[in-house]
Amino acid sequence: MKKLLCLLAAIVLAAALLVGCAGRDHTDERSEKSGKDDRIAISLYMWDRSMFKEFTPWLEQKFPDIDFTFIQSYNTIDYYKDLLARGEDLPDIITCRRFSLNDAAPLAGYLMDLSKSEAAGTFYSSYLEVNREDSGAIRWLPMCAEVDSIMANQDLFDRYGIPLPTNYAEFLDAIAAFEALGIKGFQTDWEYDYTCLETMQGCAIPELMSLEGTRWRMEYESETADHQVGLDDTVWPQVFEKYEQFLRDVGFQPGDETLDFNPVTTPYLEGKIAMIRATAAMAESITKDGGVNSVLLPYFGETAQDNWLLTYPMCQLAVSRRVEEDAAKEAAVMEVLLAIFSDEGQKHVAAGASVLSYNKEVHIEPSPSLQYVQDCIDSNHLYMRLASTEVFAISRDVAHKMMTGQYDARGAYEDFNAQITKYVNPEAEEVLFTQKKAYSNDFGVHGSAAGSSLMNTLRMANDDEIAISYASVASSSIYAGDYTMQQIKWIMTYKNDAYHCEYTGEEIRRIMDWLVNVKEDGSNPVRHRNLLPITSGMEYTVVETERGKFVLSEITVNGKPLEDDTVYKVLLVGADTFLEHYSFCNCPMPEDLKAKRQDQYVDMYTNFDCIRDALAKTNQLLEPTEYVTIVRDY
Repeated sequence: MKKLLCLLAAIVLAAALLVGCAGRDHTDERSEKSGKDDRIAISLYMWDRSMFKEFTPWLEQKFPDIDFTFIQSYNTIDYYKDLLARGEDLPDIITCRRFSLNDAAPLAGYLMDLSKSEAAGTFYSSYLEVNREDSGAIRWLPMCAEVDSIMANQDLFDRYGIPLPTNYAEFLDAIAAFEALGIKGFQTDWEYDYTCLETMQGCAIPELMSLEGTRWRMEYESETADHQVGLDDTVWPQVFEKYEQFLRDVGFQPGDETLDFNPVTTPYLEGKIAMIRATAAMAESITKDGGVNSVLLPYFGETAQDNWLLTYPMCQLAVSRRVEEDAAKEAAVMEVLLAIFSDEGQKHVAAGASVLSYNKEVHIEPSPSLQYVQDCIDSNHLYMRLASTEVFAISRDVAHKMMTGQYDARGAYEDFNAQITKYVNPEAEEVLFTQKKAYSNDFGVHGSAAGSSLMNTLRMANDDEIAISYASVASSSIYAGDYTMQQIKWIMTYKNDAYHCEYTGEEIRRIMDWLVNVKEDGSNPVRHRNLLPITSGMEYTVVETERGKFVLSEITVNGKPLEDDTVYKVLLVGADTFLEHYSFCNCPMPEDLKAKRQDQYVDMYTNFDCIRDALAKTNQLLEPTEYVTIVRDY
């Protein structure tokens, strides 16, 4: 029972909705949208909650005549492939960070060719060429670049008079100097697939950027189902040899492969680790919020001229081909794209994070964290990571086998080569249950049917009287048919915690006030309709006083008034960071209410484990209920 109450803070936050559901078995809420005018509607699916910081509010302010639906989906092309496989439409605008042409090829026929668009004309051509298909089409445009490399605690270097390294030999000297002081020279969160992928590629960028490496990558990115491309026998053996050496040089110890974010970041902040793998955005955040002056260093070569930065777009954007069916909508989407890739737009996407731009007329001043890699930026020593879904998964698997001593460099090369030509996602195979009824994630005046179904399932499985989500827990419609673990993950959004609580009716009113009402300082916990809380076992009414601003009205429990003095068993599902952090909603939960929560996080038990175990009890995602009524008053 304890495990059933857990939704782990994992990767990204709960957000929203999916338009359209084949075979839906619920009232068509599109016809119920109260007071909707004839504004052009544009759906935009976002790879991560970070785009809710400044980007989505800015777009609504920039285009008041467009009716946006903002959805936090998943950071994988496979998510969109699955939508198509279920017979659903793609959203109007797609964003995805984990991207390669290799992954995206099956979507090509469903996306617009943007090669001749005005937005494409704003890019330096070299950055578009990596997205050009053999036909000449460009369907994906890269957002400003994240910089991912080695982060150094500059305060620690200064305190002990150890010079910041400028090449690989000096990097090793710095590690040795810190180790002599009892400080770990380099450590990082080896648990994650992206850390394995980026350190593996980062330590061998000169080889991967060689003529042979570039040719291999072009062939790999252009592979087809009938022509699978394995690793070459020139560049990739060198990559694994260098990675094997890198692991030895940084003092990797057995067991380190299990280290995740907190066990590495906390000692870094405490001055017990001098260098870790991180991004420029993280360096800026730690300098500002953590009080530790942090700077980025490159992936080092033998000389400073051989140093490189590993980069990747904050996301890639594509447009559904269905947009072309409506000339007015196509014109609006093209205008939105131009705004997104403008200087102002990219700065709102970055939300203050340190990034680099791929666009000719966009100037983003490099942050202080990048002062020691400016020569790499000036010389265009910027490597764009190879980031197909299979390369992420295989990198982690093979890297961990190297870390645990199962493989040397040659064994790692051979296993990686074997896997890359016949990769199968194990989570996409086994059918865990069969759903009988479909529920749409369209958001109407009574909320999201898919979100309601999920919350009803969690509440019933945990024997609670009331369940309240901080925002929508569904990133996808629920369809009728077989579900694998991978598809279960795509129903439910990431980075949620769950808490079992006992609250009086009066305290529940205060929780709903926290989650709905605009505060005196102007902070808004909702912003967009589809971020209204989803409740189960309880119904509520809100008045929308202006776009994205609500006032809480009536609350009932199973149709009867909420009793202020009655104590209710409550399941709370959400992520504090999104509601409380100043860069998001800036709406802290009242401390006395927070103190009554019981955190149900257990070991590595995830939100996916939670819904899987709930389904073991209910056997189905349960019928939705009309948990909210929205009354528009403007």
